[in-house]
Amino acid sequence: MDRRQFASLAIVSAALAGGSNPQALAAEPPTDWDGLRRVKSKRLKLVFLAPGADFTPYKRVMLDPTEISFRKNWMRDFNSTRRGVSGRVSDSDVQRVITEGGKAATDIFTKAFADGGYAVVAAPAPDVLRVRTGVINLSVTAPDIPTAGRSRVYANEAGQATLLIEVRDSMTGALLGRVVDGRLAGDTQAFIRNSVTNRADFRQLIKLWASNSASGLGQLKAISLGGSQG
Repeated sequence: MDRRQFASLAIVSAALAGGSNPQALAAEPPTDWDGLRRVKSKRLKLVFLAPGADFTPYKRVMLDPTEISFRKNWMRDFNSTRRGVSGRVSDSDVQRVITEGGKAATDIFTKAFADGGYAVVAAPAPDVLRVRTGVINLSVTAPDIPTAGRSRVYANEAGQATLLIEVRDSMTGALLGRVVDGRLAGDTQAFIRNSVTNRADFRQLIKLWASNSASGLGQLKAISLGGSQG
């Protein structure tokens, strides 16, 4: 699957997660998606698995670099609230987050799967599960942008994002499952927001996703697909 296909998948995933649309959040997600069947999960909001998929053969994982994408028109909408050039988000700001955030997220997922007992490898093999991850529909409530004069910004959360995971057999490319999980980052209380706190809050959210993903794979290997999934 190339980047354009993954981008299309991300759009569908963002719609499933609801984004910031209350009506979409209240809508019942589909029970089937590209032949995958939705199953219950205690850790992740939406989990879809191929009927009869057997995860027991997989002892290692091949992780594609995590892809980062902002919510459509987020930069435009944020900048529309700013007067003049000061305090506006630029294309280079967005690209820096995508590049640096993607590397950081990839490292976090790699560590989580390694800590979960899965060797992370670079080549396909019969016992290797290919895992593609994305942090999509990203929005930052109060990005730390230089402004004229001294200012502090307080907000109830750092922002929000949606996790997208797709898993396939590394040899055949057979689609085995997908995960979609939209959450707020740093959803605590009104707190000063800057580049340091934003980075920490989003890292904590990605660590939670990575840990839940590795644990979920372990549970899939341990139980039959006839029961509830973790």
